[in-house]
Amino acid sequence: MSGEVSGGLTRPIGVFDSGVGGLSILQALHAELPVEDFIYIADSGHAPYGERDAAHVLERSRAITNYLRQNRHIQLLVVACNTATALAINTLRRENPGFDIVGVEPALKPAAAMTRTGRVGVMATRGTLTSSRFQALLDTVNIQAEFICQPCDGLAEAIEQSVHSDNTTKLIALCEQYTGAIGQFGHESGQIDTLVLGCTHYPFVQDYLHDLVGQTIQFISTGEPVARQTRRLLQSANDGLRENRLGQITMGTTGQVAHLNTAAEQWLHWQGNVESLLI
Repeated sequence: MSGEVSGGLTRPIGVFDSGVGGLSILQALHAELPVEDFIYIADSGHAPYGERDAAHVLERSRAITNYLRQNRHIQLLVVACNTATALAINTLRRENPGFDIVGVEPALKPAAAMTRTGRVGVMATRGTLTSSRFQALLDTVNIQAEFICQPCDGLAEAIEQSVHSDNTTKLIALCEQYTGAIGQFGHESGQIDTLVLGCTHYPFVQDYLHDLVGQTIQFISTGEPVARQTRRLLQSANDGLRENRLGQITMGTTGQVAHLNTAAEQWLHWQGNVESLLI
């Protein structure tokens, strides 16, 4: 992936998260829309969102949205954070009429369709699980399956820290703690056969989770559905998906530049200069 700043010939797609977890969404977006330019912002200087109050998350989401629209002239915004989607996206859409904003949310509907035992585990931040948006989503599907929802305090932050330090032992311990709290996994009656990864950070520890619950358990995350929805919106807006060019990716952070740089190189094989931002 190229990290050079776009030459200004195209309007980029804005993507933001509280940290590096949204890189899993960016990865899916770039794969689906390789000709588009992207700008990714990690709000690491004000993270973690999942364990902060709703007012903090809304204030940060507003600030980043305004920055991306006014300073980077984005054509569309992807809120690549489950907590920000749950707590802020309705307000962002109301305050930005006529502008497309795509959010992420735990993939409960696909999980309900996929489970064969009728029991689904959901791992997410406490902020996501306690939000009214998540509860409304849960109400639409809980007659189709039983959902066991587990708040995973500290897991997203530990994944952030793993970029610069070897905290594998801590990560595995947290994954073991939370999968154990959800219940018994398997394909027999009463067991959980499907696990929803309800935070954009969690796909980066998917290997650990599979080792704990079994390789045959179905995992569902949100990157690909978000990418497909973004493509549909661009096409419906007749924005003319461009051919014969490779889109460029720009990255910025409100936290430590080296942190995002290392994560992007490690997980996306991206090389470039991360911008330090004051937002």
